[in-house]
Amino acid sequence: MNDHLNVAVIGAGYWGPNLARNFRASADWNLVAICDLDVERARRVAEGVGGVPVMSDLAAVLADPLVDAVAIATPARTHHAIVLAALAAGKHVMVEKPLADTHERGDEMVRAAAARGLVLMADHTYCYTPAVLKMRELIAEGALGDILFVDSVRINLGLIQPDVDVFWDLAPHDLSIMDFVLPGGLAVTSVSAHGSDPLRTGKSCVGYLAMPLESGAMAHVHVNWLSPTKIRQMVIAGTRRTLVWDDLNPQQRLSVYDRGVDIEAVSKGSTADTRAANVSYRLGDTWSPALPEREALGGVVAEFASAVHERRPARTSGAAGLRVLSVLGAAQASLLAGGAPQVVTAGVAAQEVAA
Repeated sequence: MNDHLNVAVIGAGYWGPNLARNFRASADWNLVAICDLDVERARRVAEGVGGVPVMSDLAAVLADPLVDAVAIATPARTHHAIVLAALAAGKHVMVEKPLADTHERGDEMVRAAAARGLVLMADHTYCYTPAVLKMRELIAEGALGDILFVDSVRINLGLIQPDVDVFWDLAPHDLSIMDFVLPGGLAVTSVSAHGSDPLRTGKSCVGYLAMPLESGAMAHVHVNWLSPTKIRQMVIAGTRRTLVWDDLNPQQRLSVYDRGVDIEAVSKGSTADTRAANVSYRLGDTWSPALPEREALGGVVAEFASAVHERRPARTSGAAGLRVLSVLGAAQASLLAGGAPQVVTAGVAAQEVAA
């Protein structure tokens, strides 16, 4: 019996060729079509993976009973319509980040997949890198203790996107990683967002997010299109240890520091000021776990197949994508309110699917 699943890639632009290459190389999938309105562009992608049927008619792809799933790599504003059409046709769906261009549309997509018993997977590629998988493992086993803060920086001299600001372009990467590795996922209570548009593009090119978490920890994200230096780094500090992820350091992507501050509470009945509590600095070892080097997208397509075969939500499910959208939506509202904190609500669909 052939357990291979048949998948079509929708979109042959920036990300589509990477998806096509990984589906072609996968032992779980048969790549049966590449669909794009630009047939010549789709043909170039098809030739790059050894030859695949090329189509320009999305409806024809979705009407094909042999197609089990589609992987969508089109602009975010098109995700809602394509995903709903694919789900209505009975196809499992993987869609690149962000899940949709608004929380409301993402919520409708998640509900539609759940109602039909189909897999809706967010392509949060970073979550399948060896480094982030190790981060998740270390945090889950309690190596860091209780999480105190998360500080993330993603800056570079990058392409200013025509349809989205820097928050929607870059922050989904870091928000999806937080959702993947933190206990309880991206449980944000409110968001304060501050953006700057020094080039007068009409959108934020530099941005900062401050997010209190339900656990009592604080998360902070800095994204920037205008930095002459490129940094992709996340610091997750706990009561026991601190973890530093540096994605641009292949020799040592992860460092675990047994260093920190221990504060002993003032004993009951003491008249001393609480500022006189004993503060001690813990200076322990620093170590770096060994990590394999492999392409994250290979893990993404393997997880997609496993979720379909096992009839379960993917590790980066539509609900995970919706939680990221919740933060982005609250950030957008905070920007309009001059940086005032905005409450984050994940939505009923995300809660139902996550449960």
